[in-house]
Amino acid sequence: MNQRARYLAAKRERLVVQAAAQRVVLAQQMLPWRARLAAADQGVAVLRKAGRHRLLLAGIAVLLVLWRPHGAVKWLQYGVMGWQVARKLRSAWTDSKTAP
Repeated sequence: MNQRARYLAAKRERLVVQAAAQRVVLAQQMLPWRARLAAADQGVAVLRKAGRHRLLLAGIAVLLVLWRPHGAVKWLQYGVMGWQVARKLRSAWTDSKTAP
């Protein structure tokens, strides 16, 4: 094996060890965030499922209005705000994917 090949093999070995150490550190740093990220993931899953069942959402909204009209207005405001934020985030996400 020539000198260049030995150098590259040694460099690769160092980089592999360094990457393994970085993965361990990252895993330790992410431990406090694990529960929060899991909750956020579940929230996204619920929103996706709700998006597929819009008629069910409309029925729940009607029941909520009939049951508690004042509370329904508050939740409607939250829903509109969440929808606007989601729309802006989706727009920003698609814009960032298409930007060079």
